[in-house]
Amino acid sequence: MCGIVGFSGRRQAAPILLDGLAKLEYRGYDSAGLAVRDGENKPVVVKAKGRLKALFEKTDGGRTLTGTCGIERRMRKIRGFGHRRDQGQGLCR
Repeated sequence: MCGIVGFSGRRQAAPILLDGLAKLEYRGYDSAGLAVRDGENKPVVVKAKGRLKALFEKTDGGRTLTGTCGIERRMRKIRGFGHRRDQGQGLCR
C-alpha cells in the first residue's frame, strides 16, 4: 500500500506535496520520494528512508526544489512475496 499526491498549478509544488502526504501519513511507511518539474527541465527526484520527516528535512520543507508540477509517493514495506514491477500486469517470472 502507498500514498500518492500530485500537483500541477502556479504555486511551488514541493511544499504542497509534502503537506498532502503529511495528511496521509500513518504507521508502516518506510520511505518517501518526491519528483518536481520546472517547465521543460527534467524532473528533480529526491528520496528518503524513514518517516516523512526525513524527506521534509532533506528538502528544507520543499524549499530546495523549484517547480510547479510534481508527484510524491510514500511506500510501505511489503512483506511476504517480493514486489516486482511487472506483477500488476500478470507477467511474474
